[in-house]
Amino acid sequence: MRIKGVLFDFSGTLFRIESVRSWLHAVLTERGPTMDEAEFERCARELEAAGALPGGPVPRHVPASLAPLWATRDESAELHRRVYTGLARQVPLPDAGLYDALYERHMSPDAWRPYPDAAEVLGALREAGTRVGVVSNIGWDLRPVFRAHGLDSLVDAYVLSFEHGVQKPDARLFHTACTLLGQNPADVVMVGDDRHADGGAAALGCDVRFVRHLPVEERPDGLRMLQLVPGVA
Repeated sequence: MRIKGVLFDFSGTLFRIESVRSWLHAVLTERGPTMDEAEFERCARELEAAGALPGGPVPRHVPASLAPLWATRDESAELHRRVYTGLARQVPLPDAGLYDALYERHMSPDAWRPYPDAAEVLGALREAGTRVGVVSNIGWDLRPVFRAHGLDSLVDAYVLSFEHGVQKPDARLFHTACTLLGQNPADVVMVGDDRHADGGAAALGCDVRFVRHLPVEERPDGLRMLQLVPGVA
């Protein structure tokens, strides 16, 4: 198979969100209030268990009030915010404004780190003339994250669920991406970390390859190992 296009998932594939502790600490540093160490550790632990950080650990339990929304949370910006701030509100925090501040923080480029080999692999694909798209289940515009980390110029198209009202694994999202790249799905590889969501591209005839959803430090060459570009492995 000659690869003419590659689609990438965002979170857990090209980028990784910061830890819950880092997320909470950044917001408290920016706007307060101060917490003693014990309170901070309690809040961080409970926010992690609640699954309040988008892109972070999934909730151990989704409250009944949010359960009907959980499955479609990435289909609109309003729904995404409602679900994740709702999860965060399960945890008592000393300032009601912190819930929205935490949500805003996770959309900041500073909250995200690219995997070590992301720039190399994307750059090699660009040099090889291979078209690149990003297909993400997400409730906000991730383009500023790519721009801030210097990777936007290496992406030809973004297909984001909240902009289309459709989530992976729905084949329509992958079809839109292949169309924007001008490629037949049979000539396209989908790269992701979620076998259910990202595996939906196989229904179109795309080759699907997976990376492990690991911290940045633990996955230095997961993308390179997929052999998307001859000579880069």
